[in-house]
Amino acid sequence: MIFIIFGIAAFAAAMAMSKNPQTYKFANTVRIAGFIMIVAGISSSCFKQIDAGHVGVKSLFGKVQEDVLESGLNFVNPLVDVKEIDTKTQNYTMSGVHDEGEKEGDDAIRVLTADGLEVTIDLTVLYRVINNEAPKLLREVGLDFKDKIVRPITRTKIRDNAVYYDAVALYSTKRDEFQTRIYNSIEGDFKKRGLILEQLLVRNITLPASVKASIESKINAEQEAQKMQFVLQKEKQEAERKRVEAQGIADYQHIISSGLGDKQLQYEAIKANLELAKSPNAKIIILGKGNSPLIIDSK
Repeated sequence: MIFIIFGIAAFAAAMAMSKNPQTYKFANTVRIAGFIMIVAGISSSCFKQIDAGHVGVKSLFGKVQEDVLESGLNFVNPLVDVKEIDTKTQNYTMSGVHDEGEKEGDDAIRVLTADGLEVTIDLTVLYRVINNEAPKLLREVGLDFKDKIVRPITRTKIRDNAVYYDAVALYSTKRDEFQTRIYNSIEGDFKKRGLILEQLLVRNITLPASVKASIESKINAEQEAQKMQFVLQKEKQEAERKRVEAQGIADYQHIISSGLGDKQLQYEAIKANLELAKSPNAKIIILGKGNSPLIIDSK
């Protein structure tokens, strides 16, 4: 377009120069240069290259046209203004960590739960523009749809749905259910505006310090209880082992005492005395009335 403007200006200058005898001879050269610039401007304006992963939205004198330009080289009206819109997957992160999200500083979402506690949520939204809905998006919202649609709708829906959950449940057992519920509530609103919600990622849920300390205390108590149960089980097993061992000893003694009579004991004593008598060592064996002999070593 700039070449066309310069070309028209050159034609006007050539007409003025042709009326002046001193510049008359340069008028034709300026006229040719202006013509070349107009042709170059029209040629460049008639072709528009759209990058991969983008679509071109045409507007003529402020009116947005419904058809879009696909990626590649396109022939267009030189008077048409073309806006490129990215149709690849984009993400919008709202985080409490500095410079991690789209906004500088703490941009986490603070919500009130069913039990009246304030919970902080870090979130990432994955979305993309629907190709044939790009003209509608540009006409109704503009190119800053991140701040006009993605951010406010997401934050509002999270706050609206968090009130159905207790803080602890939101942090632990109901986290996936909460994420699915938000996704379903946001998806329809995005589609009405020409966006597709691909995925919703609840990155982090931060509980109040008092609740967090209470949960940690409960976990420690449960761990101590489990440890004590293990100790008690171990002691019961040891007591059972000792009981079995004592029963075995008692059974052994009962068998021995019931199986050995006086004659059996006398027979065993005679056998022992015979063995002592066969010993080469000099000794004196005195047999008395008792069950055990008296052994006197001659040495």
